[in-house]
Amino acid sequence: MDWLAIALSVRLAAIVALILLVIGLPIAYWLTFSRWRGRFLIEAIVALPLVLPPTVLGLYVLLAIGSRSPIGRAWTVWTGHGLAFTFEALVIASILYSLPFAVQPIASAFALVDTSLLEASATLGASRWRTFFRIIVPLSIDGIVTGVVLSFAHTLGEFGVVLMVGGNLPGVTRTVSIAIYDQVQALQYDAANRTALALMAFSFLVLAAVYALRRKPWSVAP
Repeated sequence: MDWLAIALSVRLAAIVALILLVIGLPIAYWLTFSRWRGRFLIEAIVALPLVLPPTVLGLYVLLAIGSRSPIGRAWTVWTGHGLAFTFEALVIASILYSLPFAVQPIASAFALVDTSLLEASATLGASRWRTFFRIIVPLSIDGIVTGVVLSFAHTLGEFGVVLMVGGNLPGVTRTVSIAIYDQVQALQYDAANRTALALMAFSFLVLAAVYALRRKPWSVAP
């Protein structure tokens, strides 16, 4: 079993889920409460990875961060090495690929918040930030948790995007899905089966824990 690939995948998924939580909250807030008529264009951009083939997204990310791109050249000047085929490249690509899985559940939860509560908060003189953190976030915690878990799980099982952007470098960019693919290609079916079972068991435990928390067993039933 390729524990190194499993550890790298979990690390990648955790970092991406955390970043998407930070950037997903303001994006979801804007999509929910903005009155701009062209909002649907931003919604389409956010949801694009849902229908775009992973290899297509991976190709354009690779071109955007390659050695000939402004981003790639700036990264090389800053760090002394290229950005493509690095762990950082996997993080960038995974953020773009899993963005809708974080934003859409959070935006749906925000949309369910009673607007009269927001109006009452504004009447009492509370700022938008205070209203957001004291009213919107607590009332939308289920959607926020769902967005974090979905982005984590989606990143954990990525294949096409990470292969295009990161390649297959052991300990650097070889994720668990790529490791399983390599084992199958080498006809190592037993090893592939053990790795796949470990990934499936871990994913199941994460989802089971989240659903158990969402049931709020500590609350008093009516």
